[in-house]
Amino acid sequence: MLDGTQVETSGERKQGIGINYKGQWGYHPLVVTLANTREPLFIANRSGNRPSHENSAFYFDLAVQRCRDAGFRKVVLRGDTDFALTENFDRWDADNVEFVFGIDAMPKLVEIAENLDSSAWKAMKRRRSQKPAVEKPRARRPRFKEQIVVRNGYLNKKLASERIAEFDYQPGKCNRTYRVVVLHKEVHLTRGQMRLFDKEQPVYFFYITNATKKLKTPRQVVVDANARCNQENNIAQLKQCCLNAPLSDLTSNWAYMVIASLAWNLKVWSGLLIKPSGTEQERAEQAATKSRVIGMDFRTFRDRILMVPAQIIRRSRTLVYRLLSYRPSVDVLLLIDSNIRRPLRC
Repeated sequence: MLDGTQVETSGERKQGIGINYKGQWGYHPLVVTLANTREPLFIANRSGNRPSHENSAFYFDLAVQRCRDAGFRKVVLRGDTDFALTENFDRWDADNVEFVFGIDAMPKLVEIAENLDSSAWKAMKRRRSQKPAVEKPRARRPRFKEQIVVRNGYLNKKLASERIAEFDYQPGKCNRTYRVVVLHKEVHLTRGQMRLFDKEQPVYFFYITNATKKLKTPRQVVVDANARCNQENNIAQLKQCCLNAPLSDLTSNWAYMVIASLAWNLKVWSGLLIKPSGTEQERAEQAATKSRVIGMDFRTFRDRILMVPAQIIRRSRTLVYRLLSYRPSVDVLLLIDSNIRRPLRC
């Protein structure tokens, strides 16, 4: 996954800063992450006025090569509409690289969607998470925000239904056609208790992919594209540890971002090193701990796993780490330590 983010700074003597369309001063780093583990593969710092897609194809290619060097057999590129660089589609498809990108709702695509036969549309069903059954479920709290909107007569938009369809489309810079999945959202407008006219312009979202129908249904294409939204969470976590601009120029801040991102990677790698062993119950518990560590927020990992009060006692030939307090997260730290001590197999 790939996305850009704005790193704001109020410094006036930082070389390489720029101002974006929102009036924010700072840098605009490009972040390429591995969706499986959420670890950043590449971070490219740029001036704050540069577009998101600048040099993105170059880093996409580097990410593909790195994943294949690591042993991945299948690589999927995902990004929003800014990264749908159609001039690269044929090259990626010939290289057996799958991609799913959002694409702008251009008038030509909207016209094709509106002229589709009614039989081509199907209801979009989104699966809801299965909540564990409880004897007495807790009562839901009322929607206070909804009550205020209705009472004050604010314009309220409600999603009524979703439909999906697909068609073949050949972008202008491509030599072949690709699948385009269109998601139509019916939005109802209300003001207070009164139902207004439906939204005049239909809401369409388009996704382009080279995945065949046997590999992914239209619904799976939409779900796969929406999973890219987790990139926003990744960037929010990286801003806690590395996406900052404390130094004086673009290159120095770039180096800082790359070096500091190792803190996030070390968190992920410490979880990946856990190899469940023991009885079936112990393996299940350790597997759950492994998943929890990999998906843990950076601050949570720092406060619960790393910031444990301890004494370091230096003896003649050994170091003794004496933990001064106990909490459940200490068991996770000891589990990570026991797995790190195992010899690595290459």
